[in-house]
Amino acid sequence: MDWNFLIKNKKSLSVTTDTRTLNAGDVFFALRGENFDGNTFVADALKKGVSLVVMDDKAQYEQLGSDQKSKCIVVENSLLALQDLANQWRKMLSIKILAITGTNGKTTTKELITTVLKTKYKVCATQGNLNNEIGVPLTLLKMTAEDDIAIVEMGASHPGDIKELAEIAEPDCGLITNVGIAHIAGFGSFEGVMQTKKELYDYLKEHDGFVFRNADNQYLTTMAGDLKSITYRTGKMLENTHLIGSYNAENVSAAICVGEYFGIEKAAAIEAIRGYVPHNNRSMLIKTQHNTVIMDAYNANPSSMMVALNDFDGDTYILGSMQELGTYSQTAHQNLVNSLNERRADKVFLVGKEFEQTTATYPIFRTVEELVDFLQKNPLKNRKILVKGSRKNKLENIINNL
Repeated sequence: MDWNFLIKNKKSLSVTTDTRTLNAGDVFFALRGENFDGNTFVADALKKGVSLVVMDDKAQYEQLGSDQKSKCIVVENSLLALQDLANQWRKMLSIKILAITGTNGKTTTKELITTVLKTKYKVCATQGNLNNEIGVPLTLLKMTAEDDIAIVEMGASHPGDIKELAEIAEPDCGLITNVGIAHIAGFGSFEGVMQTKKELYDYLKEHDGFVFRNADNQYLTTMAGDLKSITYRTGKMLENTHLIGSYNAENVSAAICVGEYFGIEKAAAIEAIRGYVPHNNRSMLIKTQHNTVIMDAYNANPSSMMVALNDFDGDTYILGSMQELGTYSQTAHQNLVNSLNERRADKVFLVGKEFEQTTATYPIFRTVEELVDFLQKNPLKNRKILVKGSRKNKLENIINNL
């Protein structure tokens, strides 16, 4: 579809897929999902004064009044239309785009790179976890003519996901943080994970792009082949930052490398990184009334869990189960339990039914609510606590009881 009627001569767009947050004048895309259908909210969107509705339910469209229909476009697939609009908007603005993916650390790396680049440029970056087939188009549509650079995070749970997102965003350069075991249920194997992440490299090679690459990571070196690469090394963790965990060293090195490529001196990049404060339950150091808590409950997979355990020097572990591991789930959770046994951990609390299939002798709580009830009756004091698990566990809900 030719979207010139909507984007020509525009410096910015306001696009939404959620009627709860839309404003008058927005363009509303009625998307469908397993548990929702945006077409049923078209009338609400029109009442709130949207300038245009893009929908894919002809029956719903026919129920609208003539005045309402005049503000609607019916397409075959609203999601594909959203992606198409985002791609055309990206081409019109011609902003340099850096795409970031990887098994672990992609969001933190994105945040650090954004922090560094903002010392010199106007930057548009992925907000929160909007890194999928819906989030990437919405990120692109947040770009304005005033932006210099866009940082687009790309997530994947199935083969072909990164290829699809790259074709929408058309990045000029890219960065894969690392490859590890995650979403095995969707990828089938570690090799499947590698191949899917490599789709970013493949796109950039086909379109004369380049990558920022950790030269210490042999997987990435092999995957890149002869693709033009600007390399950095993991190095030692930068001192005096708000980041928790030595595993953030490679994220910091990546941000400094990207910054230097775009003309930001290393000293300025380091100063910016030292000022960055983690949020969204990612490697956050929280001092409660009774304990010191490392809250890293935004996501977890076997590789990131082991890295967190190896880096932790405290005495108490509150660990949630890991999701989307398919047939590898039992093995992964047993490996985690074995690692805890080797550490002779003082106190361990496990959350999630997945741990019931292991040999764990530690307390297992099916839900975070059960753990909260336990902690209220058996409070922890004077402890250094690691809280880590997949988002589904909602471990952040225990902080008021620590």
